[in-house]
Amino acid sequence: MVNQRLSPEQFLQQIQKEELKEQRGKLKIYLGAAPGVGKTYAMLHDALEKRSKNLDVIVGIAESHGRVDTEAMLEQLEKMPRLTVNYKDRMCEEFDLDAALKRHPGLILVDEMAHTNVPGLRHEKRWQDIKELLDKGIDVYTTLNVQHIESLKDDVARIIQAPIKETVPDSMIERADAIELIDFPPEELLKRLQDGKIYFPKQAELAGEHFFRKGNLIALRELALRITANRVGFDAQMYRQDAGIKEIWATSDKILVCVGPKPEVQSLIRSAKRIANSLQAEWIAVYVDTPTLRSSSQQRNSAIQNLRLAELLGAQTFVLTGFDIVKEIINFSREQNVTQIIIWKHVLSRWKGWFRKNLSDEVLRQSGDIDVYVITGEETKPQPEKKAEPETFSWKSYGISIAIVALVTEINLLIEPVMTSSNLVMVYLLGVTVTALLGRLGPSILSSILSVLAFDFFFVPPVKSFAVSDKEYFFTLLIMLIISQIISNLTILARRQAESSRITQNQTTALYTLNRQLTRTRGDEHIIELGTNFISKVFKSDVLILIPKNNQLKPSSYTPFFETLDLKEYGIAQWVFEMTQPAGLGTDTLSFSKALYLPITSSVETIGVLRIQPKDGQLFTPEQMKLLQSCISHVSLALEVDRLQDKERKKDLEQETDKARSALLQTIVHDLSSPLKQVIKAVNGLKKIEGAKVRIIEENIDYEIDKLNRLNTNLNLIIQLESEKILFKKTPTSIVDVIHSVIESSKNRLDKRTVQTNIPEQVPLVQADPQMIKEVFIHLFDNAIKYSPPDTPIHISVHSQEHQLVISIEDFGSGISNEEKNKLFKKFYRGKDDITEHGLGLGLAICQKIIAAHEGQIWVENVKSKGATFRFTLPIASN
Repeated sequence: MVNQRLSPEQFLQQIQKEELKEQRGKLKIYLGAAPGVGKTYAMLHDALEKRSKNLDVIVGIAESHGRVDTEAMLEQLEKMPRLTVNYKDRMCEEFDLDAALKRHPGLILVDEMAHTNVPGLRHEKRWQDIKELLDKGIDVYTTLNVQHIESLKDDVARIIQAPIKETVPDSMIERADAIELIDFPPEELLKRLQDGKIYFPKQAELAGEHFFRKGNLIALRELALRITANRVGFDAQMYRQDAGIKEIWATSDKILVCVGPKPEVQSLIRSAKRIANSLQAEWIAVYVDTPTLRSSSQQRNSAIQNLRLAELLGAQTFVLTGFDIVKEIINFSREQNVTQIIIWKHVLSRWKGWFRKNLSDEVLRQSGDIDVYVITGEETKPQPEKKAEPETFSWKSYGISIAIVALVTEINLLIEPVMTSSNLVMVYLLGVTVTALLGRLGPSILSSILSVLAFDFFFVPPVKSFAVSDKEYFFTLLIMLIISQIISNLTILARRQAESSRITQNQTTALYTLNRQLTRTRGDEHIIELGTNFISKVFKSDVLILIPKNNQLKPSSYTPFFETLDLKEYGIAQWVFEMTQPAGLGTDTLSFSKALYLPITSSVETIGVLRIQPKDGQLFTPEQMKLLQSCISHVSLALEVDRLQDKERKKDLEQETDKARSALLQTIVHDLSSPLKQVIKAVNGLKKIEGAKVRIIEENIDYEIDKLNRLNTNLNLIIQLESEKILFKKTPTSIVDVIHSVIESSKNRLDKRTVQTNIPEQVPLVQADPQMIKEVFIHLFDNAIKYSPPDTPIHISVHSQEHQLVISIEDFGSGISNEEKNKLFKKFYRGKDDITEHGLGLGLAICQKIIAAHEGQIWVENVKSKGATFRFTLPIASN
């Protein structure tokens, strides 16, 4: 085994990491593919072992699920009292986090990591409780099923054909100090299910038809094994890095493919993808940029395009800087624990083979214990490059190189009488070093050759002649040429590496600066202005951010440059916005554009599109793309946070408004009650007086009193519903009886309207408060009467749907506009056609709150012919 001593910086980082690890608690996760594999049993078994070694062990919360052996083990351990919480008239038992923190045991068992806590507790999820315990230095044992891991949520949902509601973030899995897989073959697990050792018989039968299908269990088991294997591989990689081990540990396959600018590399990348798929291995694409391979603009862009292809196919991409390509590839492979290298080998004619060293042969020779796949093929003829305009800096560099050699020669001529030949050579080497600091290989080589020729011409006898009288000077000139070449290459390499380090440092500083500035900025326009200016400055490009306004993408009000986008450019931006995929410059989609378009996405939606056009027309390198994506992520996060805060402010304002309205309603109710009593008392006295006119007045008064009384009742009911003071008396209720009762009491208001019912003979009872549901039906029935013509029918229908009953009331009025659909169930909203009838717009709001309290839903639909249909659902009562 080859161990490499850690540098002082690495050693310090390792010490700091270990100190931080010692301060926080240790987390162990018992991972299973499905319920019933024995996670809790294994956790309790290990806890008993720890207690036998005098460790302070306590059960924070754990469920036996009726299993005798698990219950027996629980009885042997100290258990914390559970926290009792009242939620929706039901007493729930939860983990008492504060008591656990106060008790501060050496080890606490917290079962079911993905559990959702009852609303009102400090944390929404149990994994957050565990995180706080760990931060306080308490060790935790917990259990988790693989379907609850956040990154696997979508995959598991597709496998079991059901949504996953409770998840644990991957950061908690990564934080675990140990993960123990509790594995159980699907056949034996199904047998345990049939024997009633996982669920009770009825539950087991239902589970066997859905979640506990054999195919599901096999797929979930594979996911659990893969998660565990990945974690073990990560631990092995960390150990190698911490111990400075360079030897390859082939614990899992990892492939590296060598990428260059040639067209045939695309075939190599596809081959690497196929090999990686067949081995189910992680793979990396690497391009080495060296001083000896100063690529043209077209070659550089080709190399970047090849890296983009690899990234598109799922590879991690890296650009390395170094003098020796083979050495850089091998060193990087060992750092990354690569097990296979894939490289292209050109088939050369025999005479070409004498003069050209094959890169693949050198990699194969130095690979050591790393396997090498060599893929051969004919070298394709490159496309003729466009002749680039001569770079002024390049010619200037050559001129400076010649000037430095001339200056050094003048100096040597002056000091020759007092200096030896070896000292004169050193002065020339100094001149070569200075030339190399310009960072270009061509001028540096020219300086080396000119220095040797100048030394020969002016200082080697016979002087002022390229002839050499002493043969020893041949050796001196040869060594001088070799040393000058080495100095040139090493100086350029050092400069390139320094530039690379500077770029990395600048990127880190740039992200820090952007993040710091964004935290102090509020408002969409200000955030966009800051992001636009920052990205434009860092990438030396023209930047424009487009955001949707009135269902159309438009440039933000802040535009640092005034280039007008044509229809094609707008079309690209719209496509990027809708598809949330990059397009334009350097991509495979709409690549004719001179600019690159990237989506700005938040966790819930696409916020906008960023357009960036490099001023030099160069493609962005993978490192630049990563930095650009990071900048966009920071900007999108700032926009999302600002918008959420704005929503919270509006929500707080609405709550304050609702409080004011409630106070007003209470005042109105109070003020209405007293006059109503007096009016009713007067009417009762009026009834004792005979006469036809008095009877007409009495009927009108009765009608108005009824309306006032109804208004007062509605106001009082909405106040009680909002304050949650109503205690619903839910019992098995016949919805048919409620419907017939309301129809009977409303006959005198129907006028010429008819009521048509479509109700089955056998309608299941619903679990509901009959008085409250009657209130809902009264409001909806009155609504149908109010908004439908006198000679039209009202349809009422009832039907079962899964575990609920759907009740529909259909009228043939003017219908509901799409704009009104979202407003109808708000307090005090009255429809646009509600211009003659009295009312405060409370009826539908009352309906919505009553149905919600019954765990049902209410909504409105337009009838195809004409009119509207109100539907609501209620849960069917259990047997």
